[in-house]
Amino acid sequence: MDNLAHSLAGAALAEAGLKHKTGLATATLILAANLPDVDAIGLLLGENLAWRRGWTHGPVAMLILPPLLVAALVLFDRWQMRRGTRPVDRPVLHRGWLLALAYIGWFSHPFLDFMNTYGIRVLMPFSERWFYGDILFIIDVWLWIALGVGVWLSRRRGKAQASRAAIPAQVSLALVTAYIAAMGASSVAAERLAKRAAEVRGLGPVRNVVASPVPINPFRRRIVFATDHAYGFAVMNWFPPVSLTLEQRLIPRNMDHPAVAEARKVKAVRDFLYWSRLPFARVERTATGTRVILADARYADGGVGNAFVQTVDLPTAVSDQLQGTADAP
Repeated sequence: MDNLAHSLAGAALAEAGLKHKTGLATATLILAANLPDVDAIGLLLGENLAWRRGWTHGPVAMLILPPLLVAALVLFDRWQMRRGTRPVDRPVLHRGWLLALAYIGWFSHPFLDFMNTYGIRVLMPFSERWFYGDILFIIDVWLWIALGVGVWLSRRRGKAQASRAAIPAQVSLALVTAYIAAMGASSVAAERLAKRAAEVRGLGPVRNVVASPVPINPFRRRIVFATDHAYGFAVMNWFPPVSLTLEQRLIPRNMDHPAVAEARKVKAVRDFLYWSRLPFARVERTATGTRVILADARYADGGVGNAFVQTVDLPTAVSDQLQGTADAP
């Protein structure tokens, strides 16, 4: 999920009552909720897909990063004390609770990241398997609203010294939990209905189905189903009248094309295919050779106009060799 969602989750946990456990509790929860995304440093090094949502989201990082955060916050508190800038109303730091809150905040991050279709390698470095929830869109405004309103109301009540100030945040967390459960159930149901409809129409056998949430509308799913050699698409609408619309077209995978094997020699392509869940390729002849365009059916339905695309222009000599192989009897 986006970092606003992670930050709001940490803030909601704090306002739900955890902020009273120790000094710097809110800061600990919010920072820990974003801590696994330190792997974004890979963007500065020209890495992305192969680095993101990997070891910093796994069990080793869980053991290492929260204690490092706690140590940094304790040093920060001492530094403020020496400078005479430590807020006088800040409670004494309780290291045990700081560590517990750091783990709670950290755990909320992979939990939310699992919810979308992008994927997370939650067992790294012991396993490189990607896990997918297919439950929430990567930017979910309803999650923002529920958590944001809960945090705002609890803080407002807290400043007014009202009793039970934590209740709005607690309610928001309960609503988000129920929302996630409902979204997950609707995705599973959409996948089953799409699989059955595709096979009844003779498009099967269907090997895999992904029902992706879409922006804004929680009642709609964009569905991709995989056959042996192609991908098909459908749209599920849960808002009455309930409807499942199968598109007529199929997109060939083309992943066994010789040009794709050549394109795999490029590191960026290998990284893409390592991350890709539903890859497909378009192979085009150009004036200077052969162009291989790779995309993922989760984010492209035949077009390639998005960021998750790899394009490789093969040299003329390689292109001619591939063409000769294709023309051979």
